Amino acid sequence: MTRGEGEAGECLWERTDNNGRICPTWGDWDMKVVSACLAGCRCRYDQRAATGADIEAMVQSGEAIPVCPEQMGGLPTPRNPAEMVGGDGFDVLDGRARVLDSQGNDVTDAFIRGAEQALRIAQLVNASAAVLKSKSPSCGSAQIYDGSFSGRMKTGVGVTTALFMRNGISVSSES
Repeated sequence: MTRGEGEAGECLWERTDNNGRICPTWGDWDMKVVSACLAGCRCRYDQRAATGADIEAMVQSGEAIPVCPEQMGGLPTPRNPAEMVGGDGFDVLDGRARVLDSQGNDVTDAFIRGAEQALRIAQLVNASAAVLKSKSPSCGSAQIYDGSFSGRMKTGVGVTTALFMRNGISVSSES
C-alpha cells in the first residue's frame, strides 16, 4: 500500500487487489469496518479480545479497518459492563432508552459519541459493510443483553449498529 497526495491535498491510497490490479482509492476498495476486539485488540469491557482469525486476516490484508466505539467514545478499558435499558440502539439514538453500566452510571453519551466516531471512520473509507461483535451494547446486530445484568438476551441492536444501519452500512456479527 502506498500513500500519495491528491490535487486538493486529499489522501489517496493505492492498493493491489487479489489479482494484482491496482485500486487507486479507498472508494474503489471494498472496505469493511470490524470490531477491534475481533481483530485481537484487548478493548472489551473486561480488557480481553474476542479474536477471530478470519477478522484478523481481513485487517492484515487491508480489507478491513478495526474500531472500538466504546473506547472512541471515551470509555476506559477495563470498564464496567453496560446494557441498554428501555429499548435498543435505535431507541438510544432517538432518546427513548439509555445505556447504563453495572454500577448504575449513565454512559449513554459515550456510547453515542463512540458510534458517531466509528461512523466517521466508516465513511472516510467508504465502507458499505461491517462485521461487529455480537451481543455488545455498541455492536450487537441481532440480540443484546436485556438491561437487567442477569445474562438474559432480547432482540435488538447496539448503538453503533443502529447508526451504521441508518447510514446505509450493512452490519453482520462474527458468528
